[in-house]
Formats: sequence, C-alpha cells, structure tokens
Amino acid sequence: MSELPGNPLMWVLIASELAVFGLALMGYAGARAKDPAGFAAAQDQLDRLAGTVNTAALLTSGLFAALANEARRKGLRRRARWCLAGAGVLGIVFLVVKGLEYSSELAAGNDIDSSPFFTLYFLVTGFHALHVVLGLAIMATVARFDTVENIESGTAFWHMVDLVWIMVFPCFYLLR
Repeated sequence: MSELPGNPLMWVLIASELAVFGLALMGYAGARAKDPAGFAAAQDQLDRLAGTVNTAALLTSGLFAALANEARRKGLRRRARWCLAGAGVLGIVFLVVKGLEYSSELAAGNDIDSSPFFTLYFLVTGFHALHVVLGLAIMATVARFDTVENIESGTAFWHMVDLVWIMVFPCFYLLR
C-alpha cells in the first residue's frame, strides 16, 4: 500500500510534532554535553521504575491501538471501541504515574528551576504528557466517530506519542 493510513493532515501534524520533540532532544543533548556530571547527578534522582512502568503502559496501549485498527477494518466496531478504551486506560495510567513522579520530584526539591537537567526534564516530559492528554481526547473522539479513517488517524497520533516516549525515556532515565 503506497498511501499512509488515516487522514493526510494527521501526518502533517505528526511530522511537525516529531520535529519539535527532535529539536528538544537535540537541545537536551547539547546541554548534557556541557555539564555531563551535573546531568548524571540529577538523572540519578529520577525514579527509573516509574519511567519503566510508563514505558510498558504506553507500549501496551500502542498494541491496543493497533488491535483497534485491525478490528475496525474487519468491521468489528465494538471490539475496536474496547481496544481504544484499553489504550485510553493505559494512557491514564501513564499520566497518574507521571503525576506521582512529578510530585515526588517536587517534594525532593527538584523543580523546573533546580538545574538545567530538571528544566529540560519538566519541559520535555510535561510537553509529552500534554500530548498524551491530547491523544486521549483524539481517541475518545474517534471511538465515537469510528470510521476506519478516523481510527487510523487517531491511532497514528497515539503511536507518535509512543514513539516520542521511546526517545525521551532513554535520554532522561537510562543513557549515561
């Protein structure tokens, strides 16, 4: 198939969002290169388990989104909606875990002004969390107006949210 699934305008949005996150991560890499010790010390304060749980939640939600596409293409509207709901529940799990993580960081005295690392951490992961919220709204909308094209468009956005997290997670939580 030579055509992209879903609405072409969604792909314009996805491309622009990937460019924004790409630039943000390049900025992160540049700032980290200037202060590797400071970034490593701040990074050690993050909860890697929370980041890992969130990665599992988003990747599993992506599976549910893919299953929703498959079900809708087969005409199984109810199954597609249930799969979208499963993806949405896992998106909410991501937001709850991220909220608990932010609360823990703030309680430890780490906020957006604490260090360059935490400035970038809160900005990038907060912007990503905003995209999770937007993705949840999109998926709820396409579950209601559940044409094949709508579900393909909504889940394409959701997969972009997953992809961004797969780039953000190692940068902030794992790479040393």
